[in-house]
Amino acid sequence: MEPDAAAPIHLLFGLNPMWTATAVLVATYAVIMSEKVNRAIVALLGATLLILLGIMSQEAAVRGVDFNTIGLLIGMMVIVAITKRCGVFQFLAIWAARRARANPAGIMIMLQIITAVVSAFLDNVTTVLLVVPVTMVITEELGVSPYPFLVSQVFASNIGGTATLIGDPPNILIGSLVGLTFNQFILNLTPVIIVIQATACLLFHLLWGRRLHATEQARARIMRFDAGAAISDRRLLVQSLSVIAIVIAGFVFAHSFGIQPATTALFGAALLMLLYCFGQPAEEQSERVQSIFNEVEWITIFFFVGLFIVVGGVEETGLLKLAAEKLVAATGGNLGTTTIAILWSSAVLSAVIDNIPFVATMIPLIHNMAPSFGGPEGLMPLWWALSLGACLGGNGTLVGASANLTVAGLAERAGQPIRFVPYMKIAFPTMLATVAIANVYLVLRYLP
Repeated sequence: MEPDAAAPIHLLFGLNPMWTATAVLVATYAVIMSEKVNRAIVALLGATLLILLGIMSQEAAVRGVDFNTIGLLIGMMVIVAITKRCGVFQFLAIWAARRARANPAGIMIMLQIITAVVSAFLDNVTTVLLVVPVTMVITEELGVSPYPFLVSQVFASNIGGTATLIGDPPNILIGSLVGLTFNQFILNLTPVIIVIQATACLLFHLLWGRRLHATEQARARIMRFDAGAAISDRRLLVQSLSVIAIVIAGFVFAHSFGIQPATTALFGAALLMLLYCFGQPAEEQSERVQSIFNEVEWITIFFFVGLFIVVGGVEETGLLKLAAEKLVAATGGNLGTTTIAILWSSAVLSAVIDNIPFVATMIPLIHNMAPSFGGPEGLMPLWWALSLGACLGGNGTLVGASANLTVAGLAERAGQPIRFVPYMKIAFPTMLATVAIANVYLVLRYLP
């Protein structure tokens, strides 16, 4: 988001533009963290307040919204909304339980792997929404506590989402605003994410898995589950998987033709809606399309819109450029020190505040460091540090990422509440261990 250099800031009441924009940003974050008001409302109020105060014009605000990010999110949400109707996620969970021979420890590991892999290619909130209810059924049949399974799936969803451009909203932001491709995320982040997920599986096995036991009768009940019966619409299954394959191929190859991820995702969404509605009467088509759009997370979409404008307004005043200069000065202008500082600060702060607004603020701040590190190419280690820190740090507390709160809500409704402090006692040290692995990776690969 580039400042509107041609439009000088004429603030109402003679207020200082930088401090006023900072106050709006801080107030927006504070209210979002309080969870007293819906975050989309807060972001849109903050955005319109900046325009009303004269920090930025409406035209500059519209330019500040990254529609590549918005289009990518909407496209993938539509694809997931249709795909889940065929029962493929329930199939995977039951298949995993049977492959593990109904052994609780084995099931916990298998479900972590499935959650991580699916979260790398689909929205991680939707992934846990679909996997957690099946997990509840499996653990109830086994007679074991679902708590270890749910906590490990929270970690797996956020770890797996870090591996790709589309896996987690912070990565979507970074990829779109910085211009990083799907392939770059795969090549630079997936290798370390595989190691981190394997380590998480081992840690959770040592912590809980060894003590999970079920009776032979309970395991026999699980083995009688029919995974195939979970597939409710085989035609839709084939259509959905085919479109997802086309979309992923588009992410991999389309960038070289100048096609942005949003175009690929929206094309896939439109194609899958066409296949889902094809041959139906006009009234049924309208009902299906309405049902699909009802499942798009419009709160998240408008939260992003407002957030883009708020951050753009702050950048317009020069605050982020000043902050970048101070950060570079604090780290002595050393790339390695700056990279590690961004990794750990991102991890700790993302455990406390929502990682989406944090990343949205950090992106232009890092952009402003380019002159200190030899231009945009010199910033690459910083982008990977930001992604790893923000996505992995989200595991540290229940409020660190949307998937965490989603699982906690499902667990509470099922009578298995996940409390903030007990979760943090286990999750925060485990999160720090995963970030330490990322630290070693960054040093070895990018900071010789």
